[in-house]
Order: sequence, then structure tokens, then C-alpha cells
Amino acid sequence: MKDLSTLVKSQRKQVFVEVMNRKHMYSLAIVIAIFFSSLLLLSKGTDASEFSEVVKIALRDIGNRLLLINQDSTSRILPVVALSDSKYQLSFEHRLAIEPDDLVTSVQKSFQRSSLPAHYRVEVIQCADQEVAYSFEISADEESTIIPCAGRDLPEGCYTIEVGFIEKVSFPTHQTLFAIPISIAFTLFLTFLFTRKRQDPLPPVEQSEKFEAIGSFLFYPNQNKLVKGSTEINLSRKECELLVIFAANINLIVSRDELMKKVWEDKGVFVGRSLDTYISKLRKKLSADEEIKLRNVHGVGYKLEVTV
Repeated sequence: MKDLSTLVKSQRKQVFVEVMNRKHMYSLAIVIAIFFSSLLLLSKGTDASEFSEVVKIALRDIGNRLLLINQDSTSRILPVVALSDSKYQLSFEHRLAIEPDDLVTSVQKSFQRSSLPAHYRVEVIQCADQEVAYSFEISADEESTIIPCAGRDLPEGCYTIEVGFIEKVSFPTHQTLFAIPISIAFTLFLTFLFTRKRQDPLPPVEQSEKFEAIGSFLFYPNQNKLVKGSTEINLSRKECELLVIFAANINLIVSRDELMKKVWEDKGVFVGRSLDTYISKLRKKLSADEEIKLRNVHGVGYKLEVTV
């Protein structure tokens, strides 16, 4: 009986020690995670300041490009003003004319070279009445990019240019570069500790296998893809929506008006040549099957021809 009692006490002590060790481990990991999170927060102010400086340099570069296009190499670019954390204003000493194509190109080149966010809105403001004379929006998502009225020049006048970043990024400081991998490592460590004894999660719900045969392709509209043999071809959302319409009207003419109405009209602004651009991309992806032709019916629309 004495030996049994001693054994039970020993086991209880071992369990207690294991539980306490786990609690210490959890506490230590949480403290370290909080410490490095604090470092990230402390570096935020520096990141914002550096972001602002890079934006101002890029905007001055854009202003210089526009003045040179106007054959003006002497007048000053006025100080760039930060209207908010994500909005900046560029202004000029003298009047100038602005060609939208030149403005769009200058902004894109300068922002890409400076590694600035890819989603932003640019407005050209008239000094006299503060009305917007021209604007455009650039997005990393091609479908969300809006560049209207290309080629319609703004006459010589007094303008300011305002740039608003819709997605702002931070420039990493030394503290951030050091803290990020450490925080990730401890997050993974915590995840392992808390989940290693849990049961495996239920298998994910299988994606819909609904497909439609188009020539030698299998078209999976719910998965935005075409499959030909062992090759998968990914489709953009717009390409997929167009192909759904064509697949329902194989060997029939579908008018441009119908395509634009079903794919664009109820979902925002339709940007000029967008339909032709996506038709061209879709035609290229279908070209792997010589029995499929996506033809342009002049003055009417398009026709997906599939040889049976």
C-alpha cells in the first residue's frame, strides 16, 4: 500500500510539474510576442514619416516631368503639401497645360520607381474654382483601373494635383525587419503548442465540380478555370463571366450591348476598350484548341464557333 501511495503521489507531482512548465512556456511566449508587437508600434511613426518623404520626392519628380513637357525648365515647383496621412498636393509657380496621357505615364513611372502603393487616385484641381478638371484611378487590379478621357488635353491654366493613396504601405525600419521574423516564429510556436493535441480538422468542403465541355476544354465556371488534358488555364473574373455567356450561346452571335450589359453595366463604370481587351485575352487562352474560334462579327458582336 505504501508503494502504491508513493507512486500515485509521484505521478501527481509529475503532472503538476508538466502543467506548470506549459503555463510558463505560454506566459513566456505571450510576453515575447507583446514585446515585439510593441517594437512594431514604436516603429510606426518612423515608417509614416519615411513614407511621406518618399511621396514628396516622387511628386516633385512628376512636377518636373510635366514642366519639361511644357518646355519650362526654370519655374519652381512649390512645396508638396501633405493634406492627410494618405493625401498630398502638388502645385506650381506658373500656369501650365496638362495632357492626361503624359500625366498618367509620369505618375505611374515615378510611383513604380519609388515602390509606392499601386492603388491611388489622382485629381487635377482648377485653382480658380477648386473644381476637378481631370481625374483617374490606378489599381493593382486591372479591372478596377479607371483612366477616362485620354487624349483630351487641359488648356494652359493654374492647376494643383492631388494624389490620394487608397492602400498605404509602410517602409520597414531596422526594428521592424528584426521584429517581424521573431514574431512570426513565436506565433508559429504558440500555434504548435495549442494545437498539437487537438484532433485533425474536418476535411474542407469539396469545391463544386460542375463543368461544361467546350471543344476539348472542360470549363469550370465556379473555379474560374479551363482544363485541357493535364493543363489548367486560370481565368480572370471578367473572362469567366464572358465565357459563361458564350458557352450558353455556342455558334450563335452575342451582341456587344448584351455582353457589356451583363458583365459591366450593373457592376460599376465601364472603361472604354475593356470588352475588346478581355475578348482578346480569352481568344488567346482558347487558341490551344484549333476547333474553337472566337470571332468578331463586325458591327454586331462576337461568336464562339465550336466545330462538332
